[in-house]
Amino acid sequence: MIIKSFELDKLIFSSLSVHLIYGNNEGIKQDIISNFYTKNYQGEVLKYDEQEILNNKDEFISSLLTKSLFESGKLIIISRGTDKLSNIIIELLERKEIESKIIIKCSNLEKKSKLRNLFEKEKQLICTPVYEDDSRSLNFIINNFLKDNKLNLSQEIKNILIERSNGDRINLKNELSKLKNLSISKKKLSIEDVLKLSNLAENYSAFELSDNYLAKNSKRVSNILNENNYSSEDCMLIIRTILNKSKRLLKIKSEMDNNLNIDQVISSFKPPIFWKEKDIVKKQAQSWSTNEVKEIIFKINHLETLVKKNGSNSMLFVSNFVSNYQ
Repeated sequence: MIIKSFELDKLIFSSLSVHLIYGNNEGIKQDIISNFYTKNYQGEVLKYDEQEILNNKDEFISSLLTKSLFESGKLIIISRGTDKLSNIIIELLERKEIESKIIIKCSNLEKKSKLRNLFEKEKQLICTPVYEDDSRSLNFIINNFLKDNKLNLSQEIKNILIERSNGDRINLKNELSKLKNLSISKKKLSIEDVLKLSNLAENYSAFELSDNYLAKNSKRVSNILNENNYSSEDCMLIIRTILNKSKRLLKIKSEMDNNLNIDQVISSFKPPIFWKEKDIVKKQAQSWSTNEVKEIIFKINHLETLVKKNGSNSMLFVSNFVSNYQ
């Protein structure tokens, strides 16, 4: 049974025991587990990696069937789940004696995934896909945070936070927490405060590299690569930043294809494009066709998979990618 991320209040009234959460948005996964499972939970919380379960299958199932007079229940969280867990879930359903809550966290699952199909079709199971945060959901998080903490930020600052959060609510919440602490000693926060305080500002080279790659400023791209010693974690930041900026560029190109003037598109774009970015975004829009941007997005997804499988060579792959416009 599918319960989408905007329908999660249904979990409050659900008695179902096994919940699959799949997708690349780790922030939403954390929010679901925190808000609907671990918050105010009095029982035992056990965390496993899928491989631990597979290596000790019989022991795991036995522990679920064993009842204790001294425990109010168990909450089991399984990370890095794959289709290999399908048979174990089927066996648990057949026994019909499970009192523990089980959460399975997975990365993105294809439509043909055995585990995904099982959870979507079986009424005794819950399945929730979690997609990347868009500007609307990130803005919603900001506004709720400001309301709860009685803070004010200009829309320009909000746009900067959204842009530099790289589509990740975990990054966004970390930066909001810092701004909250700063607000104790400083009532009115400026754009400069945000840029100085944010760790994301320290990684500005990743954003600058992404912008110049999409603007086809090959000389500047080369200089940035030579000036910085990127780690494997930085490589993932670069990849996700180029991907998010490419998706924004695709929306801009799509609107331009509808005979809209580029200046009109950039001026009316949502979320608003920061004024310092407008020139380079305009150059990006003039540098690629719509189909070429679609091809970039496809190649970036392939690059991300390659980097995850070959972490030691991640910078080599990224450097080759941003240095080649073919």
